[in-house]
Amino acid sequence: MAKSKSHGPPKLPAKQLAILAICRFAEPVALTSVYPYLPEMIESFGVKKADVAKWAGITSAVFSLAQCTTAILWGRASDKIGRKPTIVIGLTFTMTCSILWGMSTTLPMAIIARALHGGMNGNVGIIRTMVAEMVPEKELQPRAFSIMPLVWSLGSIFGPSFGGFFAKPAENLPGLFGNNKFLIKFPFALPNLVASGLFMIGIMTGILFLRKPRNTKQTMVENLGKTFDESSASLLRPSSSSTESSKAFNDSSDSKPSPPRPTMSEVFTRQSIINLMAYTFLALHAVAYDQLLPIFMHHPQQISDSNNTSLPFKFSGGFGLGSGRIGTIFTLYGICGCIIQFLIFPPVARKFGVLNCFKACGITFPIICFITPYTALIQSSTGQQAAILGIMLVRCFVVIFAYPCSIILLTNSAVSLRILGTLNGFAVSISSLGRAIGPASAGGAFTWGVEHGYMITPWWLLGFIAVIGAIPIWHLVEMDGFSKTSESDSESDLENTDNELPDIAEEDAILEGDEAVQSDPRESAISTIDGPPLDKLASRRSVDLGGRRISISKRERRLSNPIGLVGGSVGPGGRRKLSNGLAASNMGQGTGGAGFS
Repeated sequence: MAKSKSHGPPKLPAKQLAILAICRFAEPVALTSVYPYLPEMIESFGVKKADVAKWAGITSAVFSLAQCTTAILWGRASDKIGRKPTIVIGLTFTMTCSILWGMSTTLPMAIIARALHGGMNGNVGIIRTMVAEMVPEKELQPRAFSIMPLVWSLGSIFGPSFGGFFAKPAENLPGLFGNNKFLIKFPFALPNLVASGLFMIGIMTGILFLRKPRNTKQTMVENLGKTFDESSASLLRPSSSSTESSKAFNDSSDSKPSPPRPTMSEVFTRQSIINLMAYTFLALHAVAYDQLLPIFMHHPQQISDSNNTSLPFKFSGGFGLGSGRIGTIFTLYGICGCIIQFLIFPPVARKFGVLNCFKACGITFPIICFITPYTALIQSSTGQQAAILGIMLVRCFVVIFAYPCSIILLTNSAVSLRILGTLNGFAVSISSLGRAIGPASAGGAFTWGVEHGYMITPWWLLGFIAVIGAIPIWHLVEMDGFSKTSESDSESDLENTDNELPDIAEEDAILEGDEAVQSDPRESAISTIDGPPLDKLASRRSVDLGGRRISISKRERRLSNPIGLVGGSVGPGGRRKLSNGLAASNMGQGTGGAGFS
């Protein structure tokens, strides 16, 4: 009795995930580098200080609205032309739009650049889909889905540093750039030029090393076809039909029909809809908070007195910090985020469950929003910065847990891997509405609050939105995911790790799980060779196939999924029919390879 081949625990595809992370890295650097200098950039266009928050919110809103209109198209494009080319194209467009944003000299030009930046890149959903395709095992998902947020956290370290250090270089670094006419004319171009170098690294890495995630079963079928082609010639009589039937096997494998287009009922299940609602509210208040915080920190301080302060609601003022100090604070925030993302989130999510962690985040978000504006009441600048940094660290825990938890729950709500690209396209598109509404409404509320002396207005607005956004979380159910779906979807879904050729226990045994079916007399043989038909030979014979001895029965067999061709019936009744594994075709004649009807 041959021993079964033991399988170890599933492992992360570390190499491909690392390549994907390199492709992703430049985007958070470019996006977060804007935060430190955004208030000063808006002011440089001639906008009043009181209106800076409103126009900053509008620039963020047009980015998200443009992303909303194109995210589904990018998702469908990735399903049609492939993930890799779509990601490379998106990176190229993003690099170009980042440089255009840095060279903006007027408010309309900056708004157009941000709109193009959002509309020309749908990589968020596509990369998320690739991670899901690479790692279908549920036990590995917390670590796998924490990698891209970890990349965002790393980008959040370098991005604000670049933005704060390289913004207005002719003024801040006169010894190096004081006489540079280009940087004098475009004071905010240098951070984006630095980021473009990272984009080039990501583009070249993607072109050279990124591979399309391959279904384990598909790879196995291809290997099985190669085995038939190599082994059949030595086992059967020489015949010209051997080469032809082998070619037919390969040609048919390459020209298999594409999967059907996902339907709306498949994409929008009840749990998918609830997940999309929760993710949209999360994006709405989280992105608005990130957009508002540097503006709040840049806004001038206000000395409290009886005329402008009436606690607990009426007060105003900010921190009065410059872009360099804001960049430093955001850099510390990013460093802590990396530690939390990689070392704390995976074990905590495994211990308490993804859904329970997401619920805890839903409770914490409103509290953070409600207490943030009261840091402006601290008179000491050092005390203000220490207080806001402490709040940011607590929020760092919550954000870093919330996003991957939401993504994991959304991914596992998909009924099939086939529709995951479209689902993530809808997720990016719908959540982009939240990312547009949040900063725009919060920016307008900030402007109103400054004019009327109520700094709590934008923060409490976000707090109430976070309360509403927490409600759908309590209606979520942690699904099993797409790794265990019906057999009809097995073309695109992964099953268990037990997907290799099973070992043969005895010389006269057939493969376990095979189903015997009767031959259809109406079907003709694909190709024949001279000699007696196999049904006149001994009832069984065994052949050596790649070091394994397989017994041949004169009955036609319907191959089970572990070695059969998935996606259709094997044997009578299906489009793709494999002859009896080098034994007998449908009419009992020997063939030189694999036959298809």
